[in-house]
Amino acid sequence: MRRRIVAIVVAAAVGMALVGVTRGFGASGPITNPDTLVMLTYVDPVSLDPAYAYDTASDGIIWPGIYETLITYDGSVLSRYVPRLATTVPTLENGLISKDGLTYTFPIRRGVHFHDGTVMTPEDVRYSMLRFMLQDRDGGPSWLLLTPLLGADSTRAKDTMAVTYEDAAKAVTVAGQNVVFHLKHPYAAFLSIVAAWSFVLPEKWAVAHGDWDGTAATWTKYNNPKLADRYEFDHTNGTGPFMLQTWDRQDKEVILVRNDHYWRTPAKLARVVIRSVTDFSARRLELQRGDADVIAVDRPDQPKVTGMAGVTVQDGFPTLLLQAFHFNQKIDAAGNPDVGSGKLDGSGIPPDFFSDIHVRRAFAYAFDYGTFLRDAYRGKALQPNGPIIQGLLGYDPTLPKYTFDKQKAAAEFKAAWGGKVWDTGVTLTVLYNAGNTARQIAAEILQDSVNSLNPKFHLAARGVQWSTFLQLAAQHKSPMYATAWSADYPDPDDFAEPFLASNGAYPRRNGYKDPHVDQLVQEGSVTADPLRRATVYRQLTRMAYQDAPAIFEAQPTAFVVMRTWVRGWYYNAVLPPIANVGFDFYTMRKE
Repeated sequence: MRRRIVAIVVAAAVGMALVGVTRGFGASGPITNPDTLVMLTYVDPVSLDPAYAYDTASDGIIWPGIYETLITYDGSVLSRYVPRLATTVPTLENGLISKDGLTYTFPIRRGVHFHDGTVMTPEDVRYSMLRFMLQDRDGGPSWLLLTPLLGADSTRAKDTMAVTYEDAAKAVTVAGQNVVFHLKHPYAAFLSIVAAWSFVLPEKWAVAHGDWDGTAATWTKYNNPKLADRYEFDHTNGTGPFMLQTWDRQDKEVILVRNDHYWRTPAKLARVVIRSVTDFSARRLELQRGDADVIAVDRPDQPKVTGMAGVTVQDGFPTLLLQAFHFNQKIDAAGNPDVGSGKLDGSGIPPDFFSDIHVRRAFAYAFDYGTFLRDAYRGKALQPNGPIIQGLLGYDPTLPKYTFDKQKAAAEFKAAWGGKVWDTGVTLTVLYNAGNTARQIAAEILQDSVNSLNPKFHLAARGVQWSTFLQLAAQHKSPMYATAWSADYPDPDDFAEPFLASNGAYPRRNGYKDPHVDQLVQEGSVTADPLRRATVYRQLTRMAYQDAPAIFEAQPTAFVVMRTWVRGWYYNAVLPPIANVGFDFYTMRKE
């Protein structure tokens, strides 16, 4: 899961000790902790570095609470932008977008302070954009700016650098109080990317704590960092309405406190507490008692909170989110219990097991889509036919998709690896993040179906903590895993690139590569004509059906569960869904 992808159980009594027992009064009765929003989810952040984080648990804290972007979406409307750290949204009409679509100028707001009290400058903005691109960790978000600005989706090509500092420096420049972006080619989605990914931090602060000094001589030293290599991993210094007070990684809890010197009117909430609790019953109890204001609830558990006194369930929000199983074609088998023996001997699978297209197609036919949509989402989800989902340019519901067919699954398994898969059998694990009921259901449905085909098949479903789950995927340890992609920006390129391009988030981890697919993904990203773009994305959907790089499981409908005293929440399909949906803490209050 995104950008754009769990936790120990915390007793309710501990939650009371952490947030206190102060009460006010609201329409639904006494309000617990009127100035504190308590959110219980089942995922924990991986990093708080805005140039590293690329999962919803991390990004749901980073944005829009701690760090801010140059512009942002106008509430729920994804097609309209409002200024944030820039004073004006660039358009062709106001001359801040050049007629050729290659230059975007952002006038930077004066008088904005970082959390440490220093004043933001255009140079800080430029440094943050260059750092975002050039840090470029494996499977990270850097491609979002690299692609439109440098025409490359990675800084690396095999063992060499694919970009230069000089090109990056020319792509982002400062002209007085303006920051100017110089695109490699026209890019229709560029403002959407800036609205969600132009996070700004102070250059001097970063350098003082051992980060890149902004020079050409040293940038490669800071390229592709490990998880905790940067001070920014667990320290923050943004311009946003909230500041990081603590991140307790043992107890899976983050506490944000209000920035009383925020450049806009300070937030109404004094604190936001985000805690990971994998057990639904524990989350439900705290919601019922009023000790939690918002909790994550999976569809199967929705009836258990519907009708609860003092609780509202708002439903029916269309998502730009795709649940999928991913096949790893280059598994790291060393010391890896999830691949058994590491050989195709009945007791395991080899590292390249999923490189055989018959294996991938067999699994795609073996998944019971109808049962999954019923049991995991109570029917409130669509089965996609590829990575281009409903709501995106190029989505075409008439294109083919896999159906649950045990006979076809068995035939594909018999054809896989020259018949050896069927004759010898396999042993492997499919991973999901613990606490996610929908993914657990998906993994168990697949497990039961595959194992029923052949007594020599031994597929096991295993749940692991979210942060561990992401690390295993990044380290190529997961043979097959269930996760979701949430839109970085509302454009089909944001789904074609991560699912299909060889340097995309999933293929880079999993080894899927097709030069023709890469060519089409590139064409779709740079083409201005929407009709031609739609044709490209329909073609990519057909190719995804043929190649089966993943099992495209579901595009769910979203809902949110919160106490009735929570006010100011609005739905935005691009905000990272940290608890079913995304949250703008600045607009929220309790009354």
